[in-house]
Amino acid sequence: MTRHPLFGLALATFGALMLTPDALLMRWSGMVGYQMVGWRGLLMGGMFLVFWGLTSKHRMRDLGILGSGYGLGIVICQYVNATLFSLGIANAPVAVVLFAVATVPVFAAIFARLIIGEPTRAATWVTIAVVMSGIALAVFGGGHGDVTLDRAALWGALAGLGVAMVLALNFVILRAQPHVPILLAMGLGAVLAGATGVMVTGPAAMMQGEIWAIAICGLAILPVSFFSLSLASRYTHASNVSLLLLLETVLGPLWVWFGTGEAPTGMMLMGGAIVVASLAVYLWLTGKRAARHALSPVS
Repeated sequence: MTRHPLFGLALATFGALMLTPDALLMRWSGMVGYQMVGWRGLLMGGMFLVFWGLTSKHRMRDLGILGSGYGLGIVICQYVNATLFSLGIANAPVAVVLFAVATVPVFAAIFARLIIGEPTRAATWVTIAVVMSGIALAVFGGGHGDVTLDRAALWGALAGLGVAMVLALNFVILRAQPHVPILLAMGLGAVLAGATGVMVTGPAAMMQGEIWAIAICGLAILPVSFFSLSLASRYTHASNVSLLLLLETVLGPLWVWFGTGEAPTGMMLMGGAIVVASLAVYLWLTGKRAARHALSPVS
């Protein structure tokens, strides 16, 4: 069935907006890193697998595709994403983690070149340099205007960059291989991450903290947002989905600020502004270039 050209963009926008309060609920839960990995992974993965079981009409075919390189790639991406994001949010300033995650569009361009064969232009490498400069400002931005190295901020930036890489790879694979079963592959990856979290934390310690907050994430926010974003990558370019993910970068720290009083420092805000602005300009110029090529007569 043919979809409206704006369907993919609308779906990605919805998914990105759904994801914006995620970090706040994680903070409200009061849980440590692998404890959150356990709850979020098992709840989200369980929801995905249940819906796959209820909706799939080709279960044996889906299982066969899951064993392919692309299917296993989605499983690994979801495992790493579920693990690193929770560990980053638990141990580093939210703003730094989300600013680093905002590099998804750059990684999407690189992976699109490697997997789909799209060329990586010089503008991409310039954007990478500018974005890394912005992240450096956020990482080294200390309190009271001092520029100091903070180990927690550095860890948060590395975790966020790892999340950005696997999210970008996830979107590009699903764009290139639309037959990969999203619910099954992402559900299995999330469940494996959740099982790891439970083993590291221990069953008794899993019951500490505000379970209701993490349950909202695992049962509603994560399944709806990640399924919407992943499905959107089949109807629009991965770079478009990545651009709309910047909504979380902008709104996520504000949710945390309003909900917990964890205000980003001036250097973090400056670094985040550089990241968002440079990526927005890059994707806008990329979109204009693609439109010109689409309108050019074929020789």
